[in-house]
Amino acid sequence: MPSYQQFRLPDAGEGLTEAEIAAWHVAVGDTVAINQTIVEIETAKSLVDLPSPYAGVVTRLLVAEGETVEVGTPIIEIDTDPTGSAPEGGAPGATGVGPEVAVQDPTSDAQPVEAAAAAAGDAPAPDAEEAGGAVLVGYGTAAAPTRRRARFTSAEGDPSAGAAAPAPADADVRPSTAGPGASRSADPVPVPAAAPGAAPGDAALRPGARALAKPPVRKLARDLGVDLESVQPTGPGGIVTREDVLAHQAAAEARQLATYPGDDQPWLASGTVSPDGRQTRVPVKSVRKRTAEAMVASAFTAPHVTVFHTVDVTRTMRLVARLREDREFRDVRVTPLLIAAKALLLAVRRHPDVNASWDEAAQEIVYKHYVNLGIAAATPRGLVVPNIKDAHRLGLRDLALGLADLTATARAGKTTPRDMSDGTITITNVGVFGIDTGTPILNPGEAAILAFGAIREQPWVHKGKVKIRHVTQLALSVDHRLVDGELGSRVLADVAAVLADPAQALVWG
Repeated sequence: MPSYQQFRLPDAGEGLTEAEIAAWHVAVGDTVAINQTIVEIETAKSLVDLPSPYAGVVTRLLVAEGETVEVGTPIIEIDTDPTGSAPEGGAPGATGVGPEVAVQDPTSDAQPVEAAAAAAGDAPAPDAEEAGGAVLVGYGTAAAPTRRRARFTSAEGDPSAGAAAPAPADADVRPSTAGPGASRSADPVPVPAAAPGAAPGDAALRPGARALAKPPVRKLARDLGVDLESVQPTGPGGIVTREDVLAHQAAAEARQLATYPGDDQPWLASGTVSPDGRQTRVPVKSVRKRTAEAMVASAFTAPHVTVFHTVDVTRTMRLVARLREDREFRDVRVTPLLIAAKALLLAVRRHPDVNASWDEAAQEIVYKHYVNLGIAAATPRGLVVPNIKDAHRLGLRDLALGLADLTATARAGKTTPRDMSDGTITITNVGVFGIDTGTPILNPGEAAILAFGAIREQPWVHKGKVKIRHVTQLALSVDHRLVDGELGSRVLADVAAVLADPAQALVWG
């Protein structure tokens, strides 16, 4: 006997309450195994792959892609005994392709479609041969809707006198006996003529009027994505011509937008474009929503203080060049950010008070004796801050590997909630965007964040002479409840000292 099991959306981590179905990896009818990845969900923090807890055949996908559902909601149904015989009467909800429909017994004299038509006062439905297609037993065929071709009348029979309005949708249609075999027709309906002197196209512009155009013109409008109702007609009797459609398309293309939603903006894919194409509205959810909430809470809860430092990093650039040629680092991506991260870890060791958090509920300061170094990463889904666990224990090469793995995972959208939890201090590398510096907002639950600016060649006084040196700017934002100006300044000064002379790390390390 078939056994249907529903898989409910689990909590992907840290008490999340909802998630969006990002992509299904299975379809109805697929055979799945236990722990096979069946769906990718997007939580408020990351993309997570969910494995199947059952083995069997997928019978229903209960939630469509793009929908957001709460934890505990059934999302998929799996038949764990697909080879078993079905019970009499069938298993309810086995296919889930739509609501159950009562099918008329083909041996019965009653015809449901004809009965329904008779109840509504309509004539019986035409035969299958007249309908021009095959029919399912017991369903019959539906009569095609009666449509009338628009007629044009004018005063004294002159077509140039004005265009006739199309017949209203609720025109009185009555049974007719005109002609053998005719099932229905329409009595003549008076059509008001246009006022004398009306301009061509006025009829089509009247409220409730339908644009008039020949079939080839309508096809051209569909192919070009042009709404015929918005086209100004110039043809006789208010007909939209091919030239009208092309002119309307050319005018629309000429109106350039300040920003164009192209392929380089994938975040617009889930948005709704306004009819005039001038706006796109994208729901705020998942990572972007979580980031917004966290930044607002941080900015208006923790009193921020930012200190700045401009430093000559020429020796750091020379060290980076040497490491890139070193055999131990040839398979590792070495950047100035790696040296900045090591410098911050050394500064935290010398000033452990900066590695702390504020517990508002308990009214306590929590000093942490480990460093989970966060790196802010910009992704198409929004800003995420994964962290390298126990970064204080890593040597320079292992730290470089950790940075590379962290950023690659973040950009692929595969960062797990665990990778973004329990951070203690963060670096944001604004220099990759060519920005000198900024005033970064603290990652919630942390006491400090370092902004690493762009490195530029510029005149600098070195050993009493003006020379071209590599210079960058650093900015350190701190929670002033935990870190006063003196402590923040000492931490930033230590980071700058290592970047100015990496050999200083040997003294402090």
